[in-house]
Amino acid sequence: MLPVAVDAMGGDDAPGPILAGAHRAAASGIPVVLVGPADLQGRTAADGSVLDLIEASEVIGMHDDPAQGVRRKKDSTLVRAAEAVRDGRASAMISAGNTGATMAAALLRMGRISGVKRPAVATPIPVPGAKPTVLLDAGANSEVQAEWLVQFALMGSVYAHHRFDIETPRVGLLSIGEEPGKGDTLRKEAYELLGAASHLNFVGNVEGRDVMSDDIDVCVTDGFTGNVVLKTLEGGMKVIVKAMLEAFGAEEHYKPHADALLPALLPLYESLSPDTYGGAVLLGVDGVCIISHGSSGETAIANGIGVARDMVEHDMVGEIRAAIAGNTA
Repeated sequence: MLPVAVDAMGGDDAPGPILAGAHRAAASGIPVVLVGPADLQGRTAADGSVLDLIEASEVIGMHDDPAQGVRRKKDSTLVRAAEAVRDGRASAMISAGNTGATMAAALLRMGRISGVKRPAVATPIPVPGAKPTVLLDAGANSEVQAEWLVQFALMGSVYAHHRFDIETPRVGLLSIGEEPGKGDTLRKEAYELLGAASHLNFVGNVEGRDVMSDDIDVCVTDGFTGNVVLKTLEGGMKVIVKAMLEAFGAEEHYKPHADALLPALLPLYESLSPDTYGGAVLLGVDGVCIISHGSSGETAIANGIGVARDMVEHDMVGEIRAAIAGNTA
């Protein structure tokens, strides 16, 4: 397998945690190549192994305009990582940097899969006690057309199948009610198109409360709504975890009970942590592109590289290409 190209300079605290995650992934047997400046420190691991480097002299910052950054900074780490995938020097790319610029670099350099109207960001939403729900679009397209949502459903189903080993993913359309007639014009039109798509296991409309349930495997919506849902859930889970930890330490006599509960709560905490899933996947571009959170640490990066490896080995891009071609034939 070709190496996974890792944007060494992408992320709030780069390059430290990015390099640590890359070394961990490499130690597990995944080929990795860093993309960063020629004088990048930290390429050598404790065991003496050295990660390969694709040189890039520029960085697109978190506050840079995504499209302008990609066009003007042609020697940026993001652009060079995307070009490495395009040119066959890398099998996939991952970045915890500027999300918009990551999407723009992947789209402009790797291109779209033939027939795909718009790429979409697919994010795993944790479901305690069950497999995650794949939410898309989680931010790539603020405004969409009904036929795009059908393509999102097709791509999300391929991803859910290969990522979470779901044979026939159940697809739900996010709306304001479960009944077929609920929602705005877009949702009503998309409902009809999704119901007529023979390649999909469409189960109908779902509401926001269903996203973290075992009732669906893929939740389809526009990027504006999807991003609001994603950030609301992230914020809500952080508040709950913080409140629980504060409650455990509120009184000294709570400590023995908290210690007794920790073995049961730690697996739940791990299942809810975004670090466990490594990041989102940009579906619809002609290559595997993982978008990690800006605050990603070593674990998130290592897991994201693992996801990239898995999606390459499962030929997710080829499967999406076939699904899109079959839907448009």
